[in-house]
Amino acid sequence: MALFNKKEETPMQPSTIVGVRNTVAVASGKGGVGKSTVAVNLAVALVQMGMRTGLLDADVYGPSIPLMMGKQGRSTISQDQKIRTVTSHGVSLMSVGFLIDGDDTPMIWRGPILHGIIQQFINDVDWGELDYLIIDLPPGTGDAPLSLSQSVVLTGAVMVTTPQDVALIDVRKGVAMFRKLNVPLLGVVENMSYFVCPHCNERTDIFHGGGGEHVSEKLGIPLLGSIPIDPAICDAGDKGIPIVASSTPSPQAEAFREVATALVGRVTVQSKIQSELRIIN
Repeated sequence: MALFNKKEETPMQPSTIVGVRNTVAVASGKGGVGKSTVAVNLAVALVQMGMRTGLLDADVYGPSIPLMMGKQGRSTISQDQKIRTVTSHGVSLMSVGFLIDGDDTPMIWRGPILHGIIQQFINDVDWGELDYLIIDLPPGTGDAPLSLSQSVVLTGAVMVTTPQDVALIDVRKGVAMFRKLNVPLLGVVENMSYFVCPHCNERTDIFHGGGGEHVSEKLGIPLLGSIPIDPAICDAGDKGIPIVASSTPSPQAEAFREVATALVGRVTVQSKIQSELRIIN
């Protein structure tokens, strides 16, 4: 099977992915807010809750999922010409990082090529039976979210932000984009929300917390939870063992699990709403 067909294709109507019950995009209005960290830990937390979970790295210009999930190497092609996923920490993974040679290979692709790659990730990967497919989008409001929305019916999107005002401005742009694309907003996650002293357990809001709550109130989007800022979270990702997958209990891991639980609740509500709309129509 030819990977990365570089010929511009006619846009397709969005479709569901065979075997996948819920497809959730994790997005951010700007880079540097920890979107991939949230996506990785959400995926592992869902597995720990008993959910069959996949994680698609749609950030094709800067694929970080292989490193953060501790899985390198190349994917293979099955006899029926499907791309096989790679498994780590119980999560089925797919990333352009599994399909290219070397970490230093530059991704110099225009919009039509990007659209074709995302379509192949959706249509040509053997995802198997999944309760959740988490899709880690690149930051911003560029081609990738548009291509994804054209290719697959999304259960909804999760916006990741930090408490600073500049990040919250970009979140509003991302929310507006998804609403224009008719993608339900499942909630917002405030990352790097506060710091808990490891010695006295005192909480400090370094960035004047509450930004996630403000976005939730102003834009009518549920706040799924707040994640503390902690070097341990970053170190865990660099080592390929997400903090949720660590054998050592921690408030940081518990914060991600609470977000995962809230997400499942929101997806249940959203699925009910969509079912009722189908009945009405």
